[in-house]
Amino acid sequence: MGEPWFWRSRSLAARAARSALIPAALVYQASQRLRWSFTSPYRAEIPVICIGNATLGGVGKTPFAILVSTMLREQGVKAHFLTRGYGGALAGPVLTDPDRHDADDVGDEALLLARHGPAIVSRDRPAGAKLAAQIGAQAIIMDDGFQNPTLAKDFSILLTGAGDEDSNGALFPAGPYREAIESAKARADLVVSIGAEKAGADYNAWLEPHDAPPPQRVIAFAGIGRPEKFFDTLSGAGFDVAGRIGFPDHHRFSAAELSVLTKQAARENARLICTEKDFMRLPEVIRADVLTLPVAMRINDPDGLKQRLMSVIN
Repeated sequence: MGEPWFWRSRSLAARAARSALIPAALVYQASQRLRWSFTSPYRAEIPVICIGNATLGGVGKTPFAILVSTMLREQGVKAHFLTRGYGGALAGPVLTDPDRHDADDVGDEALLLARHGPAIVSRDRPAGAKLAAQIGAQAIIMDDGFQNPTLAKDFSILLTGAGDEDSNGALFPAGPYREAIESAKARADLVVSIGAEKAGADYNAWLEPHDAPPPQRVIAFAGIGRPEKFFDTLSGAGFDVAGRIGFPDHHRFSAAELSVLTKQAARENARLICTEKDFMRLPEVIRADVLTLPVAMRINDPDGLKQRLMSVIN
């Protein structure tokens, strides 16, 4: 789904829409609390590092999980990713095989993670953790799952986005928050602000292009939580963005939509470009005609984060 218009608007109509949905938000919050109260979390045999956020939509969890994996690998720790596999048909637990699986099987995030290390898809998080231990993982990096109580976390990292303050601050469905930010911070072992620095965050991190194609005239499209962030990154990297087309998060691009995008690029004498996650959902027949903008997560104190991570492993 795309973000409802009233999540980030301050108009009277937006406030009215939010007020009308407050009862539903209270029911959502109560159901979350009940789930936590009646769930006994499974304690894995190996450390579980969870990376999550308090809002719906993307804030950089997958790139941050890749950063954590890289840091652990540099210290000789074999970490496996664990993800729900949003958008994929396989419930798991299954080890992602890019030669055998596509986004329809395991979702786009699992395929992207699998480029950087073993990635297990499992809607049942404890089952996924058991599989990771069985096949030799020394640690688990859980991409999302901050609000999932079924698997005990040894270290929880809460990511906060620069655009969080733009929202109305309300709980879903009245707003974008999965839980109140105060309760999320209380359960986090580490708070990392993505983008602009924030008071109260332990670290500041940001995404920057990595091995990107040379700047050129492009038609940009993205089906992620905040497409405008991708478009702004392209402009900041020197690309001439002749068109910006946003789709809902994890959108499956139809042949008709791709045809329209291709024709628009031809009219504008531009190349198509999307995020790496979007690229995972594209059919093979069009991939050769689409550029991607690879990005990497950077952090202001990598040595400090590495020490915190290794304290969990050791």
